[in-house]
Amino acid sequence: MREFGYRRARDVSGALALLAADPDARYLGGGTNLVDLMKAGVERPAHLVDVRELPLDGIEITPEGGLRVGATVTNSDLAAHPEVRRRYPALAQAVLAGASGQLRNMATVGGNLLQRTRCGYFTDVSKPCNKRAPGSGCPAVTGEHHNHAILGATDHCVAVHPSDMGVALTAFDAVVTYETPDGPAESPLADFYLPVGDTPHRETALPPGALITGVVLPPAPVAARSRYRKVRERASYAFAIGSVAAALDVEDGVVRDVRLALGAVASRPWRARAAERVLVGGPADGAAFAAAADAELAAAKPLPDNGYKVTLMRNLMVAVLTELAEEATR
Repeated sequence: MREFGYRRARDVSGALALLAADPDARYLGGGTNLVDLMKAGVERPAHLVDVRELPLDGIEITPEGGLRVGATVTNSDLAAHPEVRRRYPALAQAVLAGASGQLRNMATVGGNLLQRTRCGYFTDVSKPCNKRAPGSGCPAVTGEHHNHAILGATDHCVAVHPSDMGVALTAFDAVVTYETPDGPAESPLADFYLPVGDTPHRETALPPGALITGVVLPPAPVAARSRYRKVRERASYAFAIGSVAAALDVEDGVVRDVRLALGAVASRPWRARAAERVLVGGPADGAAFAAAADAELAAAKPLPDNGYKVTLMRNLMVAVLTELAEEATR
């Protein structure tokens, strides 16, 4: 592990200044992903700027009726917050599904958004990887890829994004706020993660040196009846092989509003816009849910060993939507 310097930031402007002084520095939140990557030699920062003590650890209701979540809020505090559980239950469920209690106590909201893929080729520095070493190739395309992308991938990279929390935030149109030397800025989560294209090493639209300060969830009455369902290869804490964040508003058997996002199927949390368009204004029944899932998955391009994900995600979407529709009639 490369030797590195360590500084603790006391305020946002100080954190920005410390990183600006050394482009090879990294912000440190909980360190649950970054430190692992440092041990593996994937990340080799010269300095770490600890931002855990910045005044960004609050959760508050916005004037519009949404929620503002600070970047240093721990995953444990996010999942336990009564307003999160009441207004966006799928978000609380996603966070609880994401890691053990020990990790949730350390991991932060900002760090969760920036965690990197767990693809074995990315984390093994002896292997080529376009995400880690641009232009070196993507051996997963012809190698081990049973848990890799079926949507939005290219020959340059077929890895998936690992965040559970990000899937729920994507379903609810969350906005990422951040600070730069030029002032504050924000980005809808839908635009925050960049498409793979031929530059998979460019993962987010965050400007160099910028510091995530929080996430804003806009008011969404439909989110009060929502659910996050995760499928994994073992019952203990593991990364998803497929997941769904769904919210459904049904009146007289007709879908008035719906939110759908998928996890572990693409390089970023995948908003299921095609499925949503099929559902709104139509019947809330199994046939409609299956048609919506088929519409979304029509764009899937599975590799030889991950075609099972198409069937898995279809069944998962139908099951979660069916459960939500049944709850609406009780």
